[in-house]
Amino acid sequence: MGKVVGSAAEAVADIADGSTLAVGGFGLCGIPTVLIQALLDAGTTDLRVVSNNCGVDDWGLGTLLAERRISRMTSSYVGENKEFARQFLSGELEVELIPQGTLAERLRAGGAGIPAFYTPAGVGTLVADGGLPWRYAPDGSVAVASPPKEVRRFGERDHVLEHGIVTDFAIVRASRGDSEGNLVFHSSTRNFNPLCAMAGRVTVAEVEELVDAGEIDADHVHLPGIFVQRVVVVPDGSGKRIEKETVRCGGAGR
Repeated sequence: MGKVVGSAAEAVADIADGSTLAVGGFGLCGIPTVLIQALLDAGTTDLRVVSNNCGVDDWGLGTLLAERRISRMTSSYVGENKEFARQFLSGELEVELIPQGTLAERLRAGGAGIPAFYTPAGVGTLVADGGLPWRYAPDGSVAVASPPKEVRRFGERDHVLEHGIVTDFAIVRASRGDSEGNLVFHSSTRNFNPLCAMAGRVTVAEVEELVDAGEIDADHVHLPGIFVQRVVVVPDGSGKRIEKETVRCGGAGR
């Protein structure tokens, strides 16, 4: 059955208020900007988002955040967004911070049907012991804190129990895809995209190039179509932006 839909608006039409949503990308690299804009245009709100970060103030998930459309973030890095920090510290946004490798594995585990796993990351810290602020009260006190987690010793090391993540929906971006949802990512744009796609019960992929089923060599597929329910074509280069432009002085000998 073909999975191609006609527009980004159609692709996200059933993402309801209050949905949990995994969003691919790392920084501004490989983020599904067209689908994010479609959610913004649709007015979808109270989203509980799982993503490595939350874009920047005026791009990516930052646009949804600025309009108060996100009520909770599960992330590993949030340092590029001033509005994110303001909302979190003022008690407007709930945030679960997770070590980056643990976040990646929780998404992969959820997509693979693994309910939980043990990892040494976070043992001996608030990650395992509990007490990390998830939500602040308006007066600056901690309104909601992370709970303690189970710790178990394997060999000579302690490990903390982490649960797999499964979300209602996932949105990702790929360089190339076919009508059955098989995806190929370009270089570093792969990042969290396959993991988020695996974690979503319904996954929507925006692709820059669409080909017929069978045109992508099976050995070159980065994410099998079994993890993707909808595909929407977006213009090549649409929604791409450099997060930090760095230039080097020219001249002989430099």
